[in-house]
Amino acid sequence: MSVVDRARRVLPGGSTRTTLFVPPHPPYAVRGEGAIVTDDTGHQVIDCNNNYTSLIHGHAHPEILDAATDAAQCGTAFGLPTHSEVALAEHLRDRTGIEQWRFCNSGTEAVLMLLRAARAHTGRDLIVRFEGSYHGTGDAVVSPTAPGVVPGSVLVLPQNDLGALTAAMREHGDRVAAVLIDLMPNRAGLIPADAGYVEALRDLTRQHGALLAIDEVITFRLREGGLHQVYGIQPDLVSVGKVIGGGFPVGAIGGSAEVLSPFVPAPGAVSWGGTFSANPVTMAAGLTALRLFGPAQITELNRRGDELRSRLRAEGVEVNGSGSLLRLRTADPTELWWSLYRRGVLAGTNGLLALSTAMTPAHLDQIAETVTAVLGRDGAGQQR
Repeated sequence: MSVVDRARRVLPGGSTRTTLFVPPHPPYAVRGEGAIVTDDTGHQVIDCNNNYTSLIHGHAHPEILDAATDAAQCGTAFGLPTHSEVALAEHLRDRTGIEQWRFCNSGTEAVLMLLRAARAHTGRDLIVRFEGSYHGTGDAVVSPTAPGVVPGSVLVLPQNDLGALTAAMREHGDRVAAVLIDLMPNRAGLIPADAGYVEALRDLTRQHGALLAIDEVITFRLREGGLHQVYGIQPDLVSVGKVIGGGFPVGAIGGSAEVLSPFVPAPGAVSWGGTFSANPVTMAAGLTALRLFGPAQITELNRRGDELRSRLRAEGVEVNGSGSLLRLRTADPTELWWSLYRRGVLAGTNGLLALSTAMTPAHLDQIAETVTAVLGRDGAGQQR
């Protein structure tokens, strides 16, 4: 029996993660090393998915593996806090200027914890978010018409529509706990938010006593302290994940001591556990990964991404994004995914490309040539 048949017997659709599915079924990975992934047929691809942007240093980076192994040899998880979570929180504080942090196990959980923090701090119920942005799989941040979802106190607005935002805050501002925004949402095409709109958003939240919450789970990689630094604003709450875990499950929220005070253990406090939250393996791996990804490395990887984007555009490829994150535009994402994969490039199922420090100039040349062959002026319509 094939692995596909076996998988479909025990996993709905043959895998756990919906975002990895491409019909008729995706290949199964067996090994990752640096920028290269090998599947169960022996086919090798340059990994431009990088587990949906989380593997900033590619696969099996030796320093990260050493840190994780050293931590695991002392114990993988405890019913006590450890020094490792203090060290990663200190690093995030110093890196971002955001005072306090709490850890969890995914970006989805980070957003849920962020919403809980906003509501607990303000005593309000309403969350404002924007169409097209993905903030994980919690009921509050997916379509209210999605199967299995129970609609909550959430108002969804079009992004970059200042009139709609102003009107909504005028009508509902005294109920708004937080406005949640991704400054360059992947699901919406990796189009950066308008700077004037973001500045107005910051002003409106302050005027109405609401918190500004920025989802940096994907975009944190673009600047040392997150993409919001490009806009010159300070969020009241931020959610992060992916690159801060060094390839292990992770999520976190950051905010001021005042905003996060509802989590301080005391009568009436927010109770939020998580059996594996802040486990020492993730904390050690994440701290190592971030130390290896300082300002010089961020600048260089963003430069490579900008060069790749310019090179693709010069060949007629429609591509959005900023720095090390690129989003290819196509009418048929499934055909694009398979066309790239067969030619040796692993993308996201929506056309997302996320660069890693493990990529060499030769890898980037191959990525550019492959994408151009599929989507460029001479290759358009030749995805098969």
